[in-house]
Amino acid sequence: MISKQAFGHTGQNSSRVIFGAAALGQVSQDEADRTLEVLLQYGVNHIDTASSYGDSELRIGPWMKQYRSQFFLATKTKERTYRQSKEEFHRSLERLQVEQVDLLQLHSLSDPIEWQTALGPGGALEMAIEAREQGLTRFIGVTGHGLSIAAMHLRSLANFDFDAVLLPYNYITFQNPKYAADFSELIKLCQAKNVAVQTIKAIARRPWELHGSRPNSTWYEPLIEQNEIDLAVSWVLRQPGIFLNTVGDIHLLPKVLEAAQRYEAGGPGDEAALAAELARLSLVPLFV
Repeated sequence: MISKQAFGHTGQNSSRVIFGAAALGQVSQDEADRTLEVLLQYGVNHIDTASSYGDSELRIGPWMKQYRSQFFLATKTKERTYRQSKEEFHRSLERLQVEQVDLLQLHSLSDPIEWQTALGPGGALEMAIEAREQGLTRFIGVTGHGLSIAAMHLRSLANFDFDAVLLPYNYITFQNPKYAADFSELIKLCQAKNVAVQTIKAIARRPWELHGSRPNSTWYEPLIEQNEIDLAVSWVLRQPGIFLNTVGDIHLLPKVLEAAQRYEAGGPGDEAALAAELARLSLVPLFV
C-alpha cells in the first residue's frame, strides 16, 4: 500500500501518488473499472481529472455511486471567464455524477494574458470562489505546464490563497537552472503557507518524434522499463512533502505504482547515484 500524507492544509490525507485520470480519456468503461481495481489494490485515494481529459470524467462517474467517500476528487476548468468556466464546471459535476468535488483547479494557467482574465473581474476565479461558497467544491487550486509555470504559480499565490498547485517535476526539467530556482522558491512558499504541491511528468523520456508510431497514450514518449520508471519515480519522491501524479496511460499505471511502493520499501541509493543513473537514460526536456 502506498503511504499517505497531509494534502496541504485541507485536512485530507492523500496517497503520496495521485491518480492522474487523463489516462482514462480514451478507454472503455470496462478498462476504467479494471483501473479502479488497481487503484484500490495500491491504496490510492486521490483522483485528479479535468473536463478537457476526453471521456475521463464520464469513466469516473460510475465509480462514485459506491466509492465517492473513498476518494479525494479533483477536477479542472480550462475556461477563463466566469460564465464559460461555470458552464464547464457544472458539466463536470454531471459527468462525474457528484454534487461536490473536493478540489476545483484553474487548469494550465501559464499565459500572462489568460492569467489576467482568469484572476480578474468576471474571471474563472470568481466562479471557483462562488462554487466554494455554494458547497460545490471544498478547495481551489491552480495548475500548469512549461518552464514559466513555477514563477506563474508564485504570482498566483501572491494574488490568492490557492489550496494546491500542480506543475512538472522530473530530473531532466530540473536541470534547467531557472526552472530549478523557481521551483525551489515555490516549494518554500508552499511549505510556509501549507499549500499542497502536485507534480507531473515524472516518467517523461522525451517528446514524441514527429513521425512514427505512438504506442502509449501519453502526449510525450514515456519511460517504459520498470527499472527506469523506478529511478524516475524515486527521484521525484525524494523531495519531501510533494505528491506524484501518475502517468496518462492505464497500461503504465501499475508500473508507476509499483515503483512508488518499491521506493517506500527502500529504493535506489543516495541522490548522487540516482541522478547519475538517470543521466544515462538519454532524457530530453519536454519544455524549451
